[in-house]
Amino acid sequence: MTATYEQTLELARRTVTDVRYPVVKTYTFDPIWVLYDRVLRIDPAHPDDPARDRFYLSKGHGPSAFYAVLAAKGFFPAEWLDDIASPHSRLGSHPDATLVPGVEISSGSLGHGLPLAVGTALGLRATGFTDTRVFVLVGDAELDEGSNHEAIQYAGAVGLANLHVVVADNASGTVGWPGGIASRFEVNGWSAATVGLTDHDALYRSFTEPHPDRPRVTVASAMLGPH
Repeated sequence: MTATYEQTLELARRTVTDVRYPVVKTYTFDPIWVLYDRVLRIDPAHPDDPARDRFYLSKGHGPSAFYAVLAAKGFFPAEWLDDIASPHSRLGSHPDATLVPGVEISSGSLGHGLPLAVGTALGLRATGFTDTRVFVLVGDAELDEGSNHEAIQYAGAVGLANLHVVVADNASGTVGWPGGIASRFEVNGWSAATVGLTDHDALYRSFTEPHPDRPRVTVASAMLGPH
């Protein structure tokens, strides 16, 4: 299936998952769309290519947008979206990497995705895949988890330039201050930018900004203006 942005957004809106989290159903859609449409080197015909870019959805309790983009890009049929979270569906309210084509990690328990991405980025670098990138999307409140802080420190210290974090910031975190997310990364040696959550061109520029010898974070803020 090949779909436009508008068609893919409708796919996300028609899903029936996220009953417990209706607000997060589609608010992560725009950064995921920009990544899969313009940035990531991933071929649904060869999903296990060892040189592929990786995308990890650490914020796994809101997968509607992720599922819709995967369907739109041909990883599985769009009809699967109409049966989410049923007893026989592959698409659960949390994504399962053993069941869903294109899903790299099973997620939902917050605080795991970024440490896993750090390990993957380190392993890729150690095995010679220096051009392969790892992107991981986390929520701003997820950064309250101590495991993320340790991952941020370590990635900065070892200069994981193939690692890129996307923070979907809707001001739901309890630790920190408005506008302070980027500085938490910068003080640990990261390259950082804060852009609008729905500003596609700004997201693309941040995702593709060179950051030699440093990991990169894009804080995608719902408080900034739309595209």
